[in-house]
Order: sequence, then C-alpha cells, then structure tokens
Amino acid sequence: MKIAVATSDQINADHFGRARGFAIYQWDGDDPEFIKYIETNINPEEKHQWHKGLSILEDCEIIIAAQAGMKAKYGIKKANLKLVEDEGTVEDVINRFIDHEKFMNKPI
Repeated sequence: MKIAVATSDQINADHFGRARGFAIYQWDGDDPEFIKYIETNINPEEKHQWHKGLSILEDCEIIIAAQAGMKAKYGIKKANLKLVEDEGTVEDVINRFIDHEKFMNKPI
C-alpha cells in the first residue's frame, strides 16, 4: 500500500491543508520504503487549499497528517482514502501506523 505523510520540511508531520508536500512510502508488510517527495505548490498566505494536496495523492491509500480540517476530512473520505491523524516526525508517525496495522492484523 502507498502511504502519504503530510510534511513541509520532510522531517515533521504537518497539517494536511498546510503541508507544502507529502512524503510517499510503499509498505508491503516489511519496512516502509521511501518513494518520493511531492510538492503541493500551496500559497502559505491562503486558507482552504486542502484540494491541492488531495489531487496529487490519487494512488495512495493512507494519508497521515498532524491534523485535517472538516472540509479536507470530507474530501479525503469521498476520495476513498483513509486519514490517520498523528503528530511527530515523519519517521515516528509512519512507524506507529505500521506497528498498529501489524498488531491489529495479528491472528487471534
């Protein structure tokens, strides 16, 4: 699965609508593999630019962001993507997500 982490500095997870880009990872059950960083080309002076981020994440299944606004959450859901809100470094949030997925998918 492809996972996108909202980040402006490629170090810390950021707010979905304010992120200047997304770190894209591929995860197939082992360690996540960094694929690329995609810029959103947002204007930091404008509000409500969540659609710019959403439009470049069509092939991702999971979006991890520190936060997302109400309209962005609706757009993400309508695009059949899963939003995970978590704060920390990009490395920390993706590893927590993967650890959680592995735990939740263990046989009982």
